[in-house]
Amino acid sequence: MKLRLIFSVFMMIALFASGSVSAQDISASHNEYLALGDSVAFGYIDQAGYEYFNPTNFVPYADYLGFSLRLNVADAGCPGETTSSFLSSTGADNGCRFYRSLVPLHVDYSHTQLAFAEKFLKHHPNTRLVTINLGANDLFLLEQKCNYDPVCIAQGAQQLFATVSANMQTILADLRATGYDGVIIIVNYYSLDYSDQSGTAMTQGLNQAISASASLYGARIADVFSAFEAAVSNSFAAGKACVAGLLNASNPAANPPACDVHPSQSGHKLIAKVIAQVYQFFIIREF
Repeated sequence: MKLRLIFSVFMMIALFASGSVSAQDISASHNEYLALGDSVAFGYIDQAGYEYFNPTNFVPYADYLGFSLRLNVADAGCPGETTSSFLSSTGADNGCRFYRSLVPLHVDYSHTQLAFAEKFLKHHPNTRLVTINLGANDLFLLEQKCNYDPVCIAQGAQQLFATVSANMQTILADLRATGYDGVIIIVNYYSLDYSDQSGTAMTQGLNQAISASASLYGARIADVFSAFEAAVSNSFAAGKACVAGLLNASNPAANPPACDVHPSQSGHKLIAKVIAQVYQFFIIREF
């Protein structure tokens, strides 16, 4: 079984590598797709060991999307990126700068992710698609600051959402300031457990914050929250994304098996499907 799994992984990596674009050749091709964001955009897996040293071990939704839409993927996603660290090299960070100081990302950059995005879009004015997946790490930092006390988190949530909203507006404005007038899609977040009312409400608040300025800059929303909710709305999953197989298993031997917060390959495929539907609807309306 292990040999068959390893073979399948290598075949999948080889398939999607042909649709990727290296940051070292930033002006190389047409039909570009720029994916921006955090560990979800990167395709991060917890406890991956030596796999971290080769980023092609991580197959994110951008690869599935690029393959289906026949777009060349430049995935600048960085595990731990916040809306603040995306904008500034001194902004509050949940591990992105540390991660990329040790191991490579899908593309190479030494400054902020925003600086990479601006350079990319200026060199590729005919880029077809930009996706943005940010905000979860801002919330994680609040949870850590509160030592996971729900009262403290609830008290700090509104200020957090205001900061995330302001940062996202700045990000969208800066991307448009490059002259890029193509499709921008903001990818919102799923709930880990839709039966957890307070946790799900926090995710909904975050999603409202990251999408608040979308219409001002002609951006669209990929409603991953609703897609995951539909996928887990059966008696077996009972609202839990882990049970539905949409998250990476962190401890398969546990009873019940445990997951981390990141999408499994099934989760990434579902996210890619949601984005593709928004993109195709956008293109149809444009014509």
